[in-house]
Amino acid sequence: MIDAEELRRRTRELLAAHQPAQTDRLDFLRARFDAGLAWVHYPEGLGGLGAPRSLQAVVDTELEAAGAPDNDPRRIGIGLGMAAPTILQFGTEEQKQRYLKPLWTGEEVWCQLFSEPGAGSDLAALGTRAVREGDDWVVNGQKVWTSSAHLARWAILIARTDPDVPKHRGITYFVCDMTDPGVEVRPLRQITGEAEFNEVFLTDVRIPDSRRLGEVGDGWRVAQTTLMNERVSIGGMRLPREGGMIGPVSKTWRERPELRTHDLHQRLLKLWVEAEVARLTGERLRQQLVAGQPGPEGSGMKLAFARLNQEISGLEVELLGEEGLLYDDWTMRRPELVDFTGRDAGYRYLRSKGNSIEGGTTEVLLNIVAERVLGLPAEPRTDKDVAWKDLAR
Repeated sequence: MIDAEELRRRTRELLAAHQPAQTDRLDFLRARFDAGLAWVHYPEGLGGLGAPRSLQAVVDTELEAAGAPDNDPRRIGIGLGMAAPTILQFGTEEQKQRYLKPLWTGEEVWCQLFSEPGAGSDLAALGTRAVREGDDWVVNGQKVWTSSAHLARWAILIARTDPDVPKHRGITYFVCDMTDPGVEVRPLRQITGEAEFNEVFLTDVRIPDSRRLGEVGDGWRVAQTTLMNERVSIGGMRLPREGGMIGPVSKTWRERPELRTHDLHQRLLKLWVEAEVARLTGERLRQQLVAGQPGPEGSGMKLAFARLNQEISGLEVELLGEEGLLYDDWTMRRPELVDFTGRDAGYRYLRSKGNSIEGGTTEVLLNIVAERVLGLPAEPRTDKDVAWKDLAR
């Protein structure tokens, strides 16, 4: 069993052999992966050492103190938080060897081709078709709300392979090359003026069967691993005290006493406490993940994340008054990542509206928490035994 002292020793060996100040950033990241210090709980040869997940902080602390570069996790969050755990659980050995290293180093960006214009909240009703032709699958359909598709080399994709069975049973999970012929990415302009996500059209895209994850028709089960990890990565991200949305408004409160009122003070205190409770709950959730896979608790964290962001950003706009309505960089940008705290209050207010949609709508997550956490009776589902082709659309 690898313990904390052994990880410190290995980390120091890495630093001695590849001094950060004298080593190319990408070369250092590749060496870190090969040393098993990328994600220590992954198997040997796949960026890890089979160590307890809780010991990752030992490595990160040593590397941060030495000024070592990180892999810019916010930029590659979809790959790290969604694609990687799914590939690890369901991928073949060849798939793990091919995809995980360039995913972790950030050489290859990933996106998620799940939601569709006619199947957003009801994801299992998706209509993108994949038809088998020899050793390939030919895919046709449209996906929407695809963050980072304009940057991505690879996508995790679910498509319908059998329309003659109920909607949850006829889905298969693939890895799609975003540079292949027939893949078209179009920007979607948001309320912020930016286009950080996209709609993606798939026209006769050929995907080799070797890029299938899991069994044919078992894509819904595979996708659940992705979705549970997604909600944890969105709602359970590690933050310091006053990290996230609560930081800027607290800073403004301290530095601008002329803006204060008793009513706003009471609301800020309440939201500060709730943000701290959510942060500590996220820490506990990550400790639980050491022992297993994400569960429905991640849905609760994502619910809290969305509500708090929207309430805090609304309070910030009220605190700043007319100044809070200013939004200096309204432009059709194609950002590489979403920056909530380094922008105007007006941007934060507008962008937070999407938090209750992305990563699972609030309505869907409330049902998950009600049924799988609280044990309440499930909603009636009259279509669960009906073939997908016979569903009303």
